[in-house]
Amino acid sequence: MQSTASDADTYDYVIVGSGAAGSVLAGRLTEDPGVTVCVLEAGPQDNHPYIHVPGGFIKLLFNEKFTWQFKTEPSEGTAGRQIPTTQGRTLGGSSSINGMVYNRGQRADFDNWAQRGNRGWGYVDILPYFKRSERRIGGEDNPYHGREGRIPVTDMDWIHPVSEAFIAGAVGMGLPRNPDYNGASQAGVGYFQRAIQNGWRRGAARMFLHPARARGNLDVRTNARAAAILRLLERMA
Repeated sequence: MQSTASDADTYDYVIVGSGAAGSVLAGRLTEDPGVTVCVLEAGPQDNHPYIHVPGGFIKLLFNEKFTWQFKTEPSEGTAGRQIPTTQGRTLGGSSSINGMVYNRGQRADFDNWAQRGNRGWGYVDILPYFKRSERRIGGEDNPYHGREGRIPVTDMDWIHPVSEAFIAGAVGMGLPRNPDYNGASQAGVGYFQRAIQNGWRRGAARMFLHPARARGNLDVRTNARAAAILRLLERMA
């Protein structure tokens, strides 16, 4: 149920947007029972079945009720075309409308950020956070995966002959077959890992935001688009 705002509403934290970052942040902040948190989401609740049934995402990608239909500006690099950059507009943000692929960034990119002076952003620095957020189901135990996090990560369970033929062709061209591209190396070809469990999407709202709502110190407001952020300064006497 959507709340009705009033001038008297006050919170310790107000989070604009309930996407991956907003849902995780709300979950972490509300672990402290002494704080109050409000999440503002411009879109609706995430109760449409297409959000939760994995095959439904293709229907949502073009539905303006649940997405922002952003596009890039035409450029020389895109031959004058506009490229869709669709973003989620519902609880869970883009994690509620995307293809559910679990794919970490490349190790070399993180290390390059660190080499440029961004301390704490090297791959070895951020790997513990990947592991902390992940609940890897199946696969081998190794130093690159976590088993206790909130995001279930599963292997593809529908192996199709066409996919196998594609992979065989890539291997024949010299690419290694890689059963775990989120492990020691991303190089190679293989099947995706997914944020899917028991046939359902496991997005940020379902895994972080909704559990936090049960704590009683979180107010989630849908169809509530933030127009501005105002900072009030008390004038010193």
